[in-house]
Amino acid sequence: MKGLLTPVADGRYEVRSFGVDEDRNNVTAYAIFRGTHTNDGGPVPPTGKEVEADYVYIMEFEGEQIRHMTKVWNNVVSLKQLGWM
Repeated sequence: MKGLLTPVADGRYEVRSFGVDEDRNNVTAYAIFRGTHTNDGGPVPPTGKEVEADYVYIMEFEGEQIRHMTKVWNNVVSLKQLGWM
C-alpha cells in the first residue's frame, strides 16, 4: 500500500493467507490493510476516517527473483472509506 503511509501514518497490514504454487513459480499473499487518515499528504486535509482494505499480491518468480508482481485491490472502495472521493 505504498503511497498511503504518509497520510495514513498508522497504516498496518495483517497477512491472512500465504500460498506457494511451485508448478507455476508463483507466490500469493492475501492481507488486510488498516489505518486512519490523520496526516497531510492526501488529496484533501486529514479526514480522520479509517480504511480497511483487502488486497492480494501475486508474485511470479524466476529463480529466487520476483519476475513480475500484480496487486489486486479495490482502490475505489478504499479511497471512499478515507473520504478522498
